[in-house]
Amino acid sequence: MKQAEIWETYFDPVEGQEQSGRRPAVIISGNTMNNNLNLVMVCPLTSKIHHYKGNPILEPSFKNGLKMESEVLVFQTRTVSKGRLRKKIGMIDLKIIDEIHQSLNKILKL
Repeated sequence: MKQAEIWETYFDPVEGQEQSGRRPAVIISGNTMNNNLNLVMVCPLTSKIHHYKGNPILEPSFKNGLKMESEVLVFQTRTVSKGRLRKKIGMIDLKIIDEIHQSLNKILKL
């Protein structure tokens, strides 16, 4: 499991407004973490496009393996067990990972 890969991920059980269900998620954690822990940091994707500021929109492609236009829910970033990731779907360009990291930096600032 490597940074920028999209995996089918199982998020249940959840609480409140957390993104739920089985859905694609992009791994955003660095490969040092990914190679040494049984955890990865991911952003869930949704096909319900809201154009939230800072959330990249992904168009379906052979490379990313998506079937529908999807929004990366940066504000729903979470650390999950690798056991929740079931099947690799594809991957995104590192340019999009940079956009996600920039959005996270803005979210985390005071």
